[in-house]
Amino acid sequence: MRYLYLVVFVLVTAAVLLFTLQNLASVTVTFARMRVTSPVAVVVIVVYVLGMLSGGALWSLVRKSYRGAFERG
Repeated sequence: MRYLYLVVFVLVTAAVLLFTLQNLASVTVTFARMRVTSPVAVVVIVVYVLGMLSGGALWSLVRKSYRGAFERG
């Protein structure tokens, strides 16, 4: 099983590296009068991390509310 995890890790790492190397073009992102220019890969990674954080926070809030509703009876 350990070798399976190693193979999956190597494949995912290779895919991320390939994505990064193929998306070196710069894009400009504008938000609330701020403007940032960076490579596409950096923008995708930042958006992915922000999505993980906001999704995790939302899931935690829903789970806490659900448990609280059943504890009160």
